Amino acid sequence: MALQKLTLVLGGAASGKSDIAETLVCRSDRPRVYIATAQAFDAEMREKIARHRADRGPDWRTIETPLDPASAISSVSEGEIALIDCATLWLSNLLLAEADIAAEEARLFAALDACAAPVVVVSNEVGAGIVPDNALARRFRALQGGFNRRLAARADTVIGVMAGLPFALKGEMP
Repeated sequence: MALQKLTLVLGGAASGKSDIAETLVCRSDRPRVYIATAQAFDAEMREKIARHRADRGPDWRTIETPLDPASAISSVSEGEIALIDCATLWLSNLLLAEADIAAEEARLFAALDACAAPVVVVSNEVGAGIVPDNALARRFRALQGGFNRRLAARADTVIGVMAGLPFALKGEMP
């Protein structure tokens, strides 16, 4: 079964969601585009990014865009397939940059709607943890939860991941 137009892969931190998403994209015979939202502010993150790049191998066109995945999606051609990894880092980047989050979300949704290629989006499920102890973290959790709900409503397929195991939340497993 081929991927639908928009697939959301949702799970907790270190649940295996990126591995599942990459596997889904790699099953396609289309050229792959990796839209990376991470920023390397320290050695640990630089190492993680390098490890992910090496694991993916050379068969991906990578676009690093911590604040503007909408423009990257707009550059994806009909014959390609794209993976945004991840919406959680993108949203936290916007929050810390004091960007207009509602406007950026609208731009991203418009780009996803206009994209002729299949797109897989990775995002963290933030509703299963404890209530954060500070206002910024609580605001982020609320923003991420709302974004995930709106993205899931738009998606053709939503895949949950827990302990590396994928399960269909919406649609069928590809």
